[in-house]
Amino acid sequence: MPDTIGPMPGAMTRPEELARLLAGAWREKTQAAVPPALAPQDNADAYRVQQAFLHQLGSPIGGWKVGAKSADGPIQGAPLPQAWIHPDAAMLPRTRFPVLGIELEIMFRLGRDFLPGAPPPGEEEVRDAIAGVAASIEIVSSRLAGWPDVPKPSQLADLQNHGALVVGEWVGRWDGIDFLTPQARLAFNGREVFAGAGGNPAGDPRRLLLWVVRHCHAQGIPLPAGTPITAGSYTGMFFPQEAGTVEGRIGALPPIRFDIV
Repeated sequence: MPDTIGPMPGAMTRPEELARLLAGAWREKTQAAVPPALAPQDNADAYRVQQAFLHQLGSPIGGWKVGAKSADGPIQGAPLPQAWIHPDAAMLPRTRFPVLGIELEIMFRLGRDFLPGAPPPGEEEVRDAIAGVAASIEIVSSRLAGWPDVPKPSQLADLQNHGALVVGEWVGRWDGIDFLTPQARLAFNGREVFAGAGGNPAGDPRRLLLWVVRHCHAQGIPLPAGTPITAGSYTGMFFPQEAGTVEGRIGALPPIRFDIV
């Protein structure tokens, strides 16, 4: 079962105050300016805000997003609220998102629990635990006024610009999947917005899974078997300007679609 987050008693810390601001913007479907006194100073500060944000939402962790800007660059990630994860063929209201971009990605699930208190796993142990692969489409959004021209730690605190995740059909075998340059197609209302060889800036996204497992271990967060982990765009970001149908296909994975209404 996903990790359930309960209320936090006592006076609010600075990360909790920023989390309350972000949660309020989410509820109002708007964007908020971050006061300088609340702005996270570094990634460690941002990760504290992420956890407080989910507390403010009263949401369990339903999944994770993880990515890197290069094949050997630093890795960052964020927990995803369970209620923001949707099945293939979902219908998502456009009004839910102050800004809305879409990215076609590959996601993973692990076939075993990784729990706090156990010895930190190695890369081979994590890779051997992969039990499923699927296409996913992330809706990129933000609760931050002025986005994307806001400091990176603030974006990371805001769940790394996460708005929603649509999950495709899982497959249990991936011997024939090209994780580096798969053929990809992303279309909106039947019009192709990307078609050709895709590429993840992080390189092979399977390398990112170790970061998620070790981040959860360090933060004392259970990572249950089956938790979806989406691992970065292969198509860049597209910003739909109206309602319509989003369709994606990547490599040999089953296609994925949903509607913005």
